[in-house]
Amino acid sequence: MITVVIPTIGRPTLGDTVAAVGSGVPVIVVDDRVTDRDRAGTLRCGGGSRTKERGVTLPSFSHERLRVVRSGGRGPAAARNAGWRAADTPWVVFLDDDVIPEPGWAETVWKDLVDLPEDVAGSQGRIVVPLPSGRRPTDAERNTAGLARALWVTADMAYRRSVLEAVGGFDERFPRAYREDADLALRVARAGHRLVRGDRVTAHPVRPDGFWASVRFQRGNADDALMRHVHGPGWRAAIGGGRGRLRTHAVTTAAGLAALILAARGVIGARREALGRGPAVLAGLAGAVWAALTAEFAWRRIAPGPRTPDEVWRMVVTSVVIPPVACAHRLRGEWRVRR
Repeated sequence: MITVVIPTIGRPTLGDTVAAVGSGVPVIVVDDRVTDRDRAGTLRCGGGSRTKERGVTLPSFSHERLRVVRSGGRGPAAARNAGWRAADTPWVVFLDDDVIPEPGWAETVWKDLVDLPEDVAGSQGRIVVPLPSGRRPTDAERNTAGLARALWVTADMAYRRSVLEAVGGFDERFPRAYREDADLALRVARAGHRLVRGDRVTAHPVRPDGFWASVRFQRGNADDALMRHVHGPGWRAAIGGGRGRLRTHAVTTAAGLAALILAARGVIGARREALGRGPAVLAGLAGAVWAALTAEFAWRRIAPGPRTPDEVWRMVVTSVVIPPVACAHRLRGEWRVRR
């Protein structure tokens, strides 16, 4: 009745994900690694004897019904498309390669899907994000915890294969694991289908992504431009999302640039023995606006967290960098969709 599809680039958590699914359900692992070196490597999933699939050495995962397909490193949307097209069951359940389905997941997903009306095209599992006890969560942990409230995320999302065929699957213009699942859900709903929540539970642990993770996350602003282009200005409300901060980031960035330009003009004017007070005053005002907005943004991220020295320093530095980076990615996305 169902096939589980898991796209991966070789995370060491993949073996735990497959093991948690259980051996009673067919699983298609989609290897989306890019380079020759990547393809020659081994997915470190632990356990099982090693097998070779299409030139890629992989552990067997001790799973008798496992298949491996290749997607050529074209991103998670293309990988998921390769996975569901290789399936031959009425339902396809997408999982990420770093989630852990709860015990009994396979039986519960069957119960979630078996009696659904024909107009229901998809069913989302309940995502839980284990957070540390005894302290407040960090900014990165809070961002991951947002998955528990998100709609139609492919961390655990089942679709009828016939509906995927009808709407063309995932839009491969989305190059990363961001918004491609929301885009699919909106297109499925626009085609007249319903999406529901199931009772199965899947845990999504928090991954340590490093100091600059929140800055790298701003690349998603380019994908937001594509969402607006495809679904119109109301797309955020349609997926249950709140208003973004891009407009405030734009004001912050403009104020910072104005302060730098006016300050430079003041210096040049002073060297030419002009008064230079006008540009200097305006530079001070623009700088004050930039500082106030940056401080507000940093505190908004610091206040609910553990407020350790490392976390505070990370929030201060990245809060300075994020506004211009977010604006640059959005401009890149707008240029891309117009091209």
